[in-house]
Amino acid sequence: MSDLERTEFSLPEDLQQSAASQASARNSDVDAQLQPGEQDAERSLRPKSLGEFIGQPKVREQLSLVLNGAKNRGVTPDHVLLSGPPGLGKTTMAMIIAQELGTSLRMTSGPALERAGDLAAMLSNLMEGDVLFIDEIHRIARPAEEMLYMAMEDFRIDVIVGKGPGATSIPLEIPPFTLVGATTRAGMLTGPLRDRFGFTAQMEFYDTPDLTRVITRAAKILELDVDHDAAVEIGSRSRGTPRIANRLLRRVRDFAEVNGDGHIDLAAARGALEVFDVDEMGLDRLDRAVLSALINGHGGGPVGVNTLAVAVGEESSTVEEVCEPYLVRAGMIARTARGRVATSAAWQHLGLTPPEGALGLF
Repeated sequence: MSDLERTEFSLPEDLQQSAASQASARNSDVDAQLQPGEQDAERSLRPKSLGEFIGQPKVREQLSLVLNGAKNRGVTPDHVLLSGPPGLGKTTMAMIIAQELGTSLRMTSGPALERAGDLAAMLSNLMEGDVLFIDEIHRIARPAEEMLYMAMEDFRIDVIVGKGPGATSIPLEIPPFTLVGATTRAGMLTGPLRDRFGFTAQMEFYDTPDLTRVITRAAKILELDVDHDAAVEIGSRSRGTPRIANRLLRRVRDFAEVNGDGHIDLAAARGALEVFDVDEMGLDRLDRAVLSALINGHGGGPVGVNTLAVAVGEESSTVEEVCEPYLVRAGMIARTARGRVATSAAWQHLGLTPPEGALGLF
């Protein structure tokens, strides 16, 4: 089985600055986005095969059928679209696909493909059977996306040489390949692009038992001594996301090594998570500030997101993209036509008695 080959393209400077400003506004401990400096830690913990991959049983079963069927027929597998929130293993799954096929993996991202020529350069360097992984594929530029249509269907591209009336189109054949696209916002994909994927997998959030297995596996790789109940405690506060679970495990490791002998028991796990402001529901300081502003400052709502953002001193995009998805999924706030409303669970989480008529009360 051949080693993976990785090809990366740098983000444009304005996108780098935007990403850096967004990252600085977030609590990195419970944000599922990959943080700067985490690439090496993430890479060391990634499973190398479908058998090692924990969770997502339906996706693993379906993907195994797709890959094994193609290998038995001696053909290139259909293009694969991996959809789901960040931190659930889409990049890892792309690496596993290449490993299972015994081919090379070429990696890039949607924002890096600004022009059709950027994509043409990558496609022309592919070998037969290679896997091309495009992360955040919904952000690919329109000219590159239109070139991708022909490449996915006919395995050829048209390269335009020259400008104006003298421009000529040169067809360029490319070897059969498998495109693996990853997106956190499937709704932003255009219909023509979505329809060209032969297999679409929806990655789901993890439950606590699966996250406990993720933490136990990571602890063995990192050579950590972790009690089972400590792993359960960390998993239950990880927002259903393996990336967050692994990140919290490293923070608990720091706490246990500095304040003890390195052994991670339940007391060490709880002590570390308290220090890093991650409560029993996985909420961090910013999440609780949003709930407090909604309940104590505005009587439970309805309140607009811009008002909430001003109240907690953050950008509205941070509140809407980082805090709200988990708070809505946890049943603590509801989005209505008039604004955000706190549910009875939010009142109770802050130790307050919900008023009559609060959402969630019967």
